[in-house]
Amino acid sequence: MIGVIDTDGECAEWAFPAEPGAVRTARHAVRGKLRAWGLEAVGDVTVLLVSELVTNSLRHASGPIGVRLVRPDPAAGNSEGGAALLVEVSDPLPDPPRERVAEPDDEGGRGLHLVAVSARRWGTRHGKSGKTVWFELALPGQ
Repeated sequence: MIGVIDTDGECAEWAFPAEPGAVRTARHAVRGKLRAWGLEAVGDVTVLLVSELVTNSLRHASGPIGVRLVRPDPAAGNSEGGAALLVEVSDPLPDPPRERVAEPDDEGGRGLHLVAVSARRWGTRHGKSGKTVWFELALPGQ
């Protein structure tokens, strides 16, 4: 069962069980919120990167997976470099992910590389329990 933590205002946050359907459910929730915010322009890339990170969490962790979106506050004006959507995917595994080079025939190993080449910035941080992988996507026209 999906746990909707908060979807009001400038932030949306969900918790998904570590089950195979979590990836599809996360994609649907993220796409719906981006549509509601009028941010369809970054919908496809956001959904792709969330899918990759949630899949990584499913492969390596056994607890709930958190997904959080934070859109820039339109009233605050643009920060240096323009407005950006912040996306975070958290899981209970403390080990940070490693970006690696996948061979052409490898079935995996491209998720973090996709994040690295698609996002304006990205990184990881430790939490109280586990870690968070985050990325920022530049918002066109803002």
